[in-house]
Amino acid sequence: MIRKGFRFSTYDAPEQTPFDKLFDIFQELITHTSGDFDEAIDWLRELDQEYQLTDDEYTIDDFIEDLKAKGYIKEEFKDGGGEGTGEEGDGGSMSITAKMERIIRQRALDQIFGKLKRSGAGNHKTGKSGQGDEHTGDFREYRYGDGLEHISMTESLKNAQINHGIGNFSLSEEDLVVEDTQYKAQMSTVLMIDISHSMILYGEDRITPAKKVAMALAELITTRYPKDTLDILVFGNDAWPIPIKDLPYLKVGPYHTNTVAGLQLAMDMLRRKRNTNKQIFMITDGKPSCLRLPDGTYYKNSVGLDDYIVEKCYNMARQARKLHIPITTFMIAEDPYLMQFIRHFTEANKGKAFFTGLKGLGEMIFEDYEQNRRKRLR
Repeated sequence: MIRKGFRFSTYDAPEQTPFDKLFDIFQELITHTSGDFDEAIDWLRELDQEYQLTDDEYTIDDFIEDLKAKGYIKEEFKDGGGEGTGEEGDGGSMSITAKMERIIRQRALDQIFGKLKRSGAGNHKTGKSGQGDEHTGDFREYRYGDGLEHISMTESLKNAQINHGIGNFSLSEEDLVVEDTQYKAQMSTVLMIDISHSMILYGEDRITPAKKVAMALAELITTRYPKDTLDILVFGNDAWPIPIKDLPYLKVGPYHTNTVAGLQLAMDMLRRKRNTNKQIFMITDGKPSCLRLPDGTYYKNSVGLDDYIVEKCYNMARQARKLHIPITTFMIAEDPYLMQFIRHFTEANKGKAFFTGLKGLGEMIFEDYEQNRRKRLR
């Protein structure tokens, strides 16, 4: 009798170089410090003292020199002094390079959407068959205008043998079978990130996970769904767009939460997109507490839910619904009255809401990106 089962063996973890060990930690620190190299290195030195990360053969200073040599950081000179100029200045400060920014986005993608590696490449589908470029595995009869590249020769020859016999073999148009395909359509997404002061209030860092999600989503879309578009905006007292390359440097400000301004800007961005499939993702942890009035002044109320501000939010949700723009809200707070507000907001838009902690935020946004996209395109 043959028994099936599992056989376990000893696993030897791959050896890491001293640089690689420190580089893993550095990437996390540089994200938490919003791209501040000096602060990240200070934290790394403290960790080194506590956990003996380095030795006499490879120090933190050696690590910094390797970062320079590999093109991950650069020195910015002041007062006329510059690299290669031969002139003396006040010295310079270190900053991360575009190469390092890309590494950070890739790391965020691996951390949050690591399961993508097992799912294979491809783009989202519409669910509608036609002369597209994604095979469905289904077959249908040939129609005038179908491309020859979509004809399944195996199935067509099988039909010819059945219809005409092997001895008198012939292949006619009626025998041809086409492998069905689906259209690959585009999706335009705007990601709204709350950068109000509450995102770091009470000692809980909520901006770093939100920032990681934004970087991962940016890397996901630009690499796996290059036909899609992603715009990112932040909202505090006002709202403004930020480029993908600036995501590692994102910080919370001394702001209230002007959700209305964020939604207005998001819809303005999406109105300029030609494709019809559009959506808004909003990551927030606080109630709307600010509006900009027509005269340029701000109306603010941090106490409870202000009826005037809340109603403006509901109006924006209904306006987005008329434009066929669903809003998916990721609420990273558990206050009952805020959850109730989000439920009413979602009802006004006919969108979706997730009430989530920080840990599962990335996976939830990815699932919704995939599922919401498929639902919208069908």
